[in-house]
Amino acid sequence: MKQSIVHIALVVRDYDEAIAFFCHKLHFTLVEDTYQPEQDKRWVLVSPPGSTGTTLLLARASTPEQENFIGRQTGGRVFLFLHTDDFWRDYQDMLSAGIKFVRSPKAAPYGTVAVFEDLYGNLWDLVGPNQAETP
Repeated sequence: MKQSIVHIALVVRDYDEAIAFFCHKLHFTLVEDTYQPEQDKRWVLVSPPGSTGTTLLLARASTPEQENFIGRQTGGRVFLFLHTDDFWRDYQDMLSAGIKFVRSPKAAPYGTVAVFEDLYGNLWDLVGPNQAETP
């Protein structure tokens, strides 16, 4: 048997503001943006640059209950882990783009890591390889 996680839904307030954040500030690729008239919603997928794996499904909140979870889908814990081949390049680029880091970079056994917020306040780890791991 072979299985994989294809999409992770991220509840957002507005499709276009979420696309702007992910595609312009984090340089994600807009994989798909298809209107679904029968449900009056859009199927919006974004992916980190160079990624061929899991995509984020930007899912607009459609009820007040869902709106309550925008920005806190995991109760304040780090939600997603963005791995990069060059931590310092991407860290500096993200700072320049106005991304808010809530924990400064630190060395860990698995690499260099810093915690940032997306536009809604969800926490992400930016993780890069240790210097010894870079080619």
